[in-house]
Formats: sequence, C-alpha cells, structure tokens
Amino acid sequence: MDKFFKLKENGTNVRTEIVAGITTFFAMAYIIIVNPNMLAQTGMPWGAVFLATIIASVIGTLVMGLFANVPYAQAPGMGLNAFFVFTVCFGLGFTWQQALAMVFICGIVNVIITVTKVRKLIIKSIPEGLQNAIGGGIGIFIAYIGIKNAGLIQFTSDPGTYTLLDSGTVVANSSAVPAIVTLNTPAVWLALIGLVLTLVLLVLKVKGAILISIVVTALLGIPMGLTTMGSTPISFIDAFQQLPTTFGAAFGSEGMLSLFSDVSKLPLVLMTIFAFSLSDTFDTIGTFIGTGRKTGIFSKEDQEALEGSNGFKSKMDRALCADAVATSIGAIFGTSNTTTYVESAAGIGAGGRTGLTSVVTALLFLVSIFFAPLVSAVPSAATAPALIAVGIMMLSAFKEIKWEDIEEAIPAFFAGIFMALCYSISYGIAAGFLFYCIVKTVRGKAKEIHPILWVATALFVLNFIVLAIL
Repeated sequence: MDKFFKLKENGTNVRTEIVAGITTFFAMAYIIIVNPNMLAQTGMPWGAVFLATIIASVIGTLVMGLFANVPYAQAPGMGLNAFFVFTVCFGLGFTWQQALAMVFICGIVNVIITVTKVRKLIIKSIPEGLQNAIGGGIGIFIAYIGIKNAGLIQFTSDPGTYTLLDSGTVVANSSAVPAIVTLNTPAVWLALIGLVLTLVLLVLKVKGAILISIVVTALLGIPMGLTTMGSTPISFIDAFQQLPTTFGAAFGSEGMLSLFSDVSKLPLVLMTIFAFSLSDTFDTIGTFIGTGRKTGIFSKEDQEALEGSNGFKSKMDRALCADAVATSIGAIFGTSNTTTYVESAAGIGAGGRTGLTSVVTALLFLVSIFFAPLVSAVPSAATAPALIAVGIMMLSAFKEIKWEDIEEAIPAFFAGIFMALCYSISYGIAAGFLFYCIVKTVRGKAKEIHPILWVATALFVLNFIVLAIL
C-alpha cells in the first residue's frame, strides 16, 4: 500500500489517510440525500437518482484516488444540479433526458480539453498572485459554507434601502442583508460547541482533530434531539428497480436523439453545454489550485508541467482527466455534473495527501447505499465546524499576495472575495481574471497577459451574456 500510494514520499501514513477519507466523506455526505431531492423535481425517479448519485461518486472518487493518487472526492455538484433543474429543465424547457445528454457531452468536451492540455495550460497561465488569491478565496468560501451550514447567519430585510418610483412614491426595498442569528436554538449551540471543540483540538495539535470533533459533536447532538436517524423515501430494492429509468436515458429517443432533432434549438443547446462546461472546468481548477498549492499536492507536478511533460505523467494531468471522465459517467447513470468537491479540503486539512484518502471516501459512499438513514443522521451542525476550521487554515495564502501593489491587489481582492459573495468558485475566478486584464491594460502592460488568460476571460464574459439571455 505504501508503494502504490507513495505514502512516505508524501509525508503521510495509512492511519492519517483513513482519518482524512472519513473526514471528507462526512463533510460531503449530505449530497446523498440533497441531490435526489433536487433532481426529482424534474420528474426523475428519486430512487434512481439516489443510486446514480452514489455510483457516480464512488466511480469518480476511485478514479481520482487510484489513477491520479490525489486526496480529492467527487460527487454531483451543488449549483450545477440547480442549474440543471431550474435553468435547463424549468427555464429552457428541456426534458431531464435531454439535460443528461448535455451533461454527458459536457464531460466529453472536458475530456478533450484535458487531453489536449488546455485545462493545464489555463492553470499555468494564471499569475502567482491570482493563484494565491484563489487559494485564500476558497478558504473564505469554505468557511462561509460552514457558517451557513451551522445556521449562524440569517438574511433579513434591509430597512435602509428605498426606491423612488416614477410617481414620486418612495417604497422600501425587499433586499436582504446577512445578520447573526439569535443564539437560542439547539442547532446553533451544538454548532458553536463543535466549533470551539474543533479549534481547541487543532490548537493542541491533536491527531485526527477534525474527525474527532465531528464524531463528538454528533454524539452530543443525540440528547439534544439533533442527531436522529434520517430516512429515505424508498428502500434500496425499490431504488435499484428504478435505476434502469435513468441509466442510459441520455442516449435514448428522449435524450440525445431528440436534443439535436430541432435545428432551430441548436444554438441554445450549444450555449447551455458551454455554460455547463465553463462552470465545471473552473470550479475544478479553482479547487485544485486553492487546496493543492499550499499543501504541495501538485507542486512537483506543476514543475513537470512547466518543463513540458507529455502524456499523463503528472498527478495534475490525471486528476483533471479523472474529473472530466466522472461527469460523463454520472450522466450515463442519471445525475447532473459530477465534479471535484471543495469539501475535499476538510480531508486535506486532516492530513490527507494521497489517493488512499479518496479510496476510503469512495468505500464509505458505497457502504452508504445500505446505511443512508445512518449517514444522514449526522447533523450539519457537526460537520460545519470542520469546514470553518479548514477555511481558517487556507486563508494563509493571502499573505503571499503583495497587497501594497494595487496592480496585484485589485484582481486578488475580486478573485478572493467574490467566491464567497457569489457563492461560486468559477465566478470568483472570473472576477479576478476580468480585473487583472483591465488593470494590466490600463497600465499599458497588456503584453504581460497570457493569451490563454485573454481567451478564458472572453469566455467568462460570453458566459455571462449567455446566462443573461437564457
């Protein structure tokens, strides 16, 4: 095992990798129930999506662990599944079968741009300052997810904003602003207890601190009535019987065959696939840069990339390929885009450095097919503190940025802050790219901008235009 995963070479051991794998699993296990609930709104059978979610997560994560030997887990992505349901199916009127066909094509497109080194070239073209900003930004994003999952913030109406109507009438806006919640609910108190416990264990440098805090907090939630056995709408047998409904549906008469039957809809189909692919690509790139740079997971491989290695000789090559392949595999079984989860940072924060972490996470996903009620029993108040703690650790990337240099500070600010404010890694990267190009151009340094960065920025602008039209 040490030889296969190169544990000693990566400064880790079996115990640490197992703990990291378990930590990652619990940080993202919510997707097992949330994704079927989301996609079922389109008419897809809940049980089929439940199994497709787990199967896609298992296969994608195993490929990431065994092929790329990196500690990242994959599952159908939040945000991308919402785009699948509310924009593609409800907004644009595509059937869920046609949407799955588009997701499959998106995966193939991502495989092509990975094999042709486009995705790796994009990573190489990003300036060091922006890479550090992306790393720190993901730290803010992860911490924000944790704070939100812990129920520590709420959104209230902003009483200070008003609109003057043409008639001269002044009315209050219904815009919302974030505010701290009233600290009088069991869930909030459990999250706070878990957060303090997590931070204390980390400060004391206790091995397995994050996992220990998750387990202890979940146990404390039992007498508080928060850690309760979840339930799935149907049994495993029923779910298994529903799987043929979605398996291969992307290629049937209602899927791929009907998707391109109407020539007038072809531009809309292509724009939708483009939107899927762009978001998926930059979410993954951002996650790899943000978590891999500080920990050194990809540092050696990035150097190989700069020296022009060909084929899949580096972990970065294989990891990008694994992510792309997982999207198409997920579509075949019947789920929206499978992507690399930013919650993998929880396992990395727990010490995960190799593919063994991913293998452990994949095995737990497999077991969860039969124990979904038990897995869903762990409340978000128990896992949220782990995300907050990991976010804190990732903020150290900001210290590498030359904040006194306004030329570097402006794009770094937008890349880092917009990830949390827009609740999207790819939108944060888009803001960073756009302002980097603006600043460099204004300073007369447009030649310093890598051509690929120009293209990527243009694609982001095009994507915003497409989304505005859609």
